[in-house]
Amino acid sequence: MEVLQTPRLALRWLSMDEDAPFILTLLNEPAFHRYIGDRGVRTLADARSYILNGPLESCRRLGYGLYLVELQPERVPIGMCGLIRRDVLPDVDIGYALLEQFWGQGYAYEAAGAVAAYARDVLGLKRLLAVVNPDNERSIRLLKKLGMAYAGPVRLAAEAAEISLYSVVLNP
Repeated sequence: MEVLQTPRLALRWLSMDEDAPFILTLLNEPAFHRYIGDRGVRTLADARSYILNGPLESCRRLGYGLYLVELQPERVPIGMCGLIRRDVLPDVDIGYALLEQFWGQGYAYEAAGAVAAYARDVLGLKRLLAVVNPDNERSIRLLKKLGMAYAGPVRLAAEAAEISLYSVVLNP
């Protein structure tokens, strides 16, 4: 089911069977491992489980989650972007990941901008967060372009490395 559309992109709910091969590829790109982390997805069955227990479960339970990002009109999958509710953060955060071949073309900003507008206008969220590795300069530039400001260091788990938290007020 399509959730958002921009001039160049469509964002839709993930499909376990249709999108598993793409998710397997995306989650095993070296940049995904470096900047986001290794999710342990090694097979199509792992990818289906990731989709079912992550993005689809979030969409079912909360009404939002990570969406597949496709180029229009060809419907070529290029990444994921959406909203994540983490128990360790006080507000919803925005997340995105694109295949490296699609970096530097404005797609991540276009998708993240549409998701941020959806969070503000449709979901009525008051504030939006983002977490990023301090060495991920591209993502930090994108977050700043979205109007986000550095809010301090954060750990998503006790044993996890410290990362940077960004935030923006959406509905004062």
